[in-house]
Amino acid sequence: MSNEATPRINAQYLENFTNQMVRICGKIVALRGETAVLDAAGNINIHLNRDAHLTLNNAAEIVGKVQPDLSVKVFQATDFGNNIGGWAFFSLERKAIVGGRRE
Repeated sequence: MSNEATPRINAQYLENFTNQMVRICGKIVALRGETAVLDAAGNINIHLNRDAHLTLNNAAEIVGKVQPDLSVKVFQATDFGNNIGGWAFFSLERKAIVGGRRE
């Protein structure tokens, strides 16, 4: 993976970043083999890599490429656990930072 910018987005901005690398924080609401669903102000289907070790109902941040079907192919995943702090996590998953400004 290169050092390209990875804007932090949520589900509502996926269309604007097709075929681009993004960073998304949310809650893992479903796990099915090599796929999962991340709730980031809307559900996002994510395609996991072998290094992704995520747990159902935990907070997570993923870095990946938005696919044409608006799913995300994960290159890096971080599981923050289930005790991240309600207010802080709510702020991360509901707000997107796009182009250096809060949306």
